[in-house]
Amino acid sequence: MSLPYTELNQLSHFEAITSPHGYISICGYGSLLSETSARTTFPDLANFRIARLTGFRRLFTVTGGFFFTHRVANINTQEIAALSVEPCEDEIILVAVFEIKKTEIPAFIEREREYRFLAVVPESLDGKPFSNPAVLCASYTDEEFFKLKCSEGREIYFQQYGEYKIHKIWRDDVLPCRVYLRHCVLAAKGLGDEVYNNFLDHTFLGDRTTTIRQYLQKLTTDIMEEEPPASLKTRYGG
Repeated sequence: MSLPYTELNQLSHFEAITSPHGYISICGYGSLLSETSARTTFPDLANFRIARLTGFRRLFTVTGGFFFTHRVANINTQEIAALSVEPCEDEIILVAVFEIKKTEIPAFIEREREYRFLAVVPESLDGKPFSNPAVLCASYTDEEFFKLKCSEGREIYFQQYGEYKIHKIWRDDVLPCRVYLRHCVLAAKGLGDEVYNNFLDHTFLGDRTTTIRQYLQKLTTDIMEEEPPASLKTRYGG
């Protein structure tokens, strides 16, 4: 069976999948399910719409340095994880797809450098493949990241986590950052029942067994009632 993606390992690979008009498509599967949130990073994005992506599942497996710098990570409960995706046969996730200008690619690569970049071909909800591939930020490994992408080295890289003893980026023993999870759930809900239910049932903890629907049902406190701090009201407001 052929893989549902190809890897993008250098700038020229990204440029090869840009449109004739100088735009490149991006897949959003977590915080970028919210167009409002997406525009905090990509103010000039265009053509925001929903798509289907076959052969991938969402996972909370990456420790987000952003959560530590903005003090929304809870190290005591290990609620420190952001979303990624990994290939998984027979899984289907609903994502947002939008276009950004070719000139924004270098900044995008640097901002999301902890991820593996893949070119994928989403489909419209009625099953028609998109004419242009889209970029998907997928799961990576610490070994590959520090060998291939992190020129400053481990010690300097992990300084962004402050005083917390974080020494690994990609983990399967952490839980979703609460503010971020709430935002992702609200963003999915804002795109309609189909996207909302897909998010709840096709997004997993690092154990790759517990769905987010099951996780939310087990919690003793209601994440959905917890407001983000003022500094993240727009970015993580749902």
